[in-house]
Amino acid sequence: MVLTAVDRGNDINDTLTSTNKTIVLAGATGDLGFRIAQHVRQRGAIVKALIRKGSSSLKVASLRNLGATIVEVDFTNISELAQACLGGSCVVSAVSGLRDVIVETQTSLLQAAVEVGVPRFIPSDYSIDYTKLPRGANRNLDLRREFQERLDQAPIAATSIFNGMFMDLLTGQAPVILFGLKRVVYWGDADQPLDFTTVDNTAAYTATAALDPSTPRFLRVAGEVASIRGLQRAASEATGTPFNLLRAGGLGVLSTLIKVTRTLFPQKDEVFPAWQGMQYLHNMFTGLPKLTPLDNNRYPDLQWTTVRDVLAKRPS
Repeated sequence: MVLTAVDRGNDINDTLTSTNKTIVLAGATGDLGFRIAQHVRQRGAIVKALIRKGSSSLKVASLRNLGATIVEVDFTNISELAQACLGGSCVVSAVSGLRDVIVETQTSLLQAAVEVGVPRFIPSDYSIDYTKLPRGANRNLDLRREFQERLDQAPIAATSIFNGMFMDLLTGQAPVILFGLKRVVYWGDADQPLDFTTVDNTAAYTATAALDPSTPRFLRVAGEVASIRGLQRAASEATGTPFNLLRAGGLGVLSTLIKVTRTLFPQKDEVFPAWQGMQYLHNMFTGLPKLTPLDNNRYPDLQWTTVRDVLAKRPS
């Protein structure tokens, strides 16, 4: 008997609803982490949210309202973490930070998961495919690569989820669509395909993957693959106003701009300084970390948000 994608998706959904699953979630007070918790709960599974001791985040009360179990832990204490992970079917990390978090905290979480026999681990990647980039091309992604090397040596099944750029950033935080000037700025090739996925779509996919015991080492998704010209069309259609393209130069120009910005404004302790965002755009414009093949159809019930949808909802 040959199963279609829809049949396979239904089989997975039946398994998820018929089996008691406990997802141990780190980073649940962040935007992505909280959305992952929401989607796991919507699928009828248990969420055990690991929260730093003494956390005063308003999201803690919201997590309780979702029905999540709150466990306050010291992320440097392996024994505490192990006790918190006990009984988990998958540990999902949605933490954000620099080396102390992405490498060291996640390593502690990994050691705890292995110690109590949690079978699966999803690290906090949620990015372009950094495995295709040379070392030094992106500071934050190099940290994920460093943790990946530790994860791949551990006796646990791991799945990294790559989603390109968070599509939500196109509404203003990413300096690509300049709404005031009615321009879409870029470096390099305006026809280079780029991967975008909303935070919520990424969270829904992650929640479903966390409840799927058969995930591979890597899953790649994109709510929409669009070139700069595609972003131009989406912005024009969403706003009802024509947008034009603005080529700021080649990739060499952008590389120089990154070096100058990093020298003048190093902000080494900031997770997302200006030059880090510029590095991410440079990586995407090279085409090296393009996600392929895409695994969007692995869970056919998921609905994907387009760039035009996101831009149309942007406050005027």
